[in-house]
Amino acid sequence: MNNLQLSNQDLEHIWHPCTQMKDHEFLPIIPVKKAHGVYLEDFEGNSYIDAISSWWVNLFGHTNEYINSKIKEQLDNLEHVILAGFTHEPIIRLSKRLVDLTPKGLNRCFYADNGSSAIEVALKMSYHAHKNSGRERTLFVSLKNSYHGETIGALSVGDVELYKETYEPLLISSIQTEVPKDQSKQAALKAAEKFEELCERRAGEISALIVEPLVQGAGSMHMYHPDFLLHVSFTCKKYGIHLIADEVMVGFGRTGSMFACEQAGISPDFIVLSKGLTGGYLPLSVVLTTDDIYNVFYCDYSEYKAFLHSHSYTGNALACAAANATLDIFEKDDVIENNKKTAAYMYEKLQKFSELEIVENIRQTGMICAFDLKGFTPQQRIGLKVYQHGLDNGVLLRPLGSTIYFMPPYIITHEEIDKMFDVAYEAVSRL
Repeated sequence: MNNLQLSNQDLEHIWHPCTQMKDHEFLPIIPVKKAHGVYLEDFEGNSYIDAISSWWVNLFGHTNEYINSKIKEQLDNLEHVILAGFTHEPIIRLSKRLVDLTPKGLNRCFYADNGSSAIEVALKMSYHAHKNSGRERTLFVSLKNSYHGETIGALSVGDVELYKETYEPLLISSIQTEVPKDQSKQAALKAAEKFEELCERRAGEISALIVEPLVQGAGSMHMYHPDFLLHVSFTCKKYGIHLIADEVMVGFGRTGSMFACEQAGISPDFIVLSKGLTGGYLPLSVVLTTDDIYNVFYCDYSEYKAFLHSHSYTGNALACAAANATLDIFEKDDVIENNKKTAAYMYEKLQKFSELEIVENIRQTGMICAFDLKGFTPQQRIGLKVYQHGLDNGVLLRPLGSTIYFMPPYIITHEEIDKMFDVAYEAVSRL
């Protein structure tokens, strides 16, 4: 079959996410036949550089030989088993490794299927831990412009106006505090002071503060200084409020360190991981938390203090095998240092966009680069034009409104970076 035949069959039954399906009356869906490294290939032999790591999940390239081999090896032994009352070697090994890698004190792992589900786990666990300790704290605080997923709890602590307007009657209690306006230390301190002012008034109601450390992904890749995390971590401890670090996007080397929290030298009460956890291969997420929080649920059954949450595919053995293979690559290759070199090259290429009058707010954190296009209204759908130009020239770009960003797999070469940025530059310069 060719691209058009498959696309037409797709549209007969499939409802795609984050998509106005009517767009596909003129915008063709791209069926992918195979992928390798940074490239996706369709059924007519066209290749596309995956400049967004397939929604920020892929770390070491598509069909990575090593990860492939470890999944195949696991498949011959165990594909899945209930995690209630049973366990398996891959999840035991993975948990020990994650505890060793994450900030000190996060000794307990609770698994789920995806990032949004793991956010739900962290929210429920925070509220329930306070409840088991005799405190009724039903309010969650997140940052303005934040995004934490699209299940009901995750939507509740996000700050996406469209979502809130649509689903407001269904959402749990949440308020937003200031996010630093830019990457300066001054902005970090000012926003942190606003949070402390909020705590002075309402700390007794607040269960947790949830943040995306350093970079707000779906919030147009807004970036801020790590000092903000340091200050709010201190404030949370002062008022007995949990700190939840949503590292679903920024974890596993994206920001220049293994975890973004490291750059602030903090250890949150919860860290939420997914996406790159399996190298982008299989759905898996995990919430790591402290012994103190774990212990408030540890009781005789008659006390009904046990944590109430489960997923059928919790701790899937194949996904754990992919995650362990991903961590193997971090161990045997100097990934973080190599990323720093790649990020430096990306930074050089990014500066060229300053020549264009419609470009503003050029920014970078580690392997994430972004800039904004000014002077366009949402109705002009300028990002869609950039997306189409990218596909026509062999690069998958998926702008966030008028924000153009680059988040490729770590294995991307300088030559591939050149093409990625050159195609984007052509797209923007033609607007």
